[in-house]
Amino acid sequence: MVKKTSTIGLQQLLHEWDHGKTKTREKILSNFISRHRDDSGPDLEAEFAEAGSLFLTRITTWLRLTYLLGGNIKIQLDAIKVFLSASCGQRYLSEFLEVGGILTVLEILGLKTAKEEDKSSAMELLETISNCGRKYKEVICESYGVRAAAECMARSYTSQTQECADPFYILWLTVTQDTRNRSIRFSRTSFPAPTLVHKEWQHKDSDTYRS
Repeated sequence: MVKKTSTIGLQQLLHEWDHGKTKTREKILSNFISRHRDDSGPDLEAEFAEAGSLFLTRITTWLRLTYLLGGNIKIQLDAIKVFLSASCGQRYLSEFLEVGGILTVLEILGLKTAKEEDKSSAMELLETISNCGRKYKEVICESYGVRAAAECMARSYTSQTQECADPFYILWLTVTQDTRNRSIRFSRTSFPAPTLVHKEWQHKDSDTYRS
């Protein structure tokens, strides 16, 4: 059953966010994730009095301002994922892309200061975006998302991060195969694996081109 938040309640939430410090905002995000992880787009709009975009904008802005400074990047990415993974929530995805959200997430993958859990959440968010349709897969590939995932995996020391990167190899193969005879072409150089890239990926790559 959808519980609708009043406009006054939304204003109070946004006021608390705007005037809250890091701990306050992290608590707000933690509660949001636990309560709305499986909500649809309409559910979120009902919860936020038809103004869920106002809250999403605040989260993405905070991420863009703070990801270079460290902190809890994971909780911000996970909160954004709630919006982007919501069924019938296409508007949220469009808004996230319009502000350069994909590029921000890719930059997080390349941060030396990012924690492994941050990188895992970043790749899970990219996978969520790619699952929304072909054009989003192409946007990720055109933004060198597969390369960023490969390089991140090469630097990773945990199986969790490496497992999160696996779908991007499949993504690259899918887009490459489907676009060979179209205006967008991806050659083998579209997936420039670094010298330290995971051996399993290198093996898959060579097998693909021998077939």
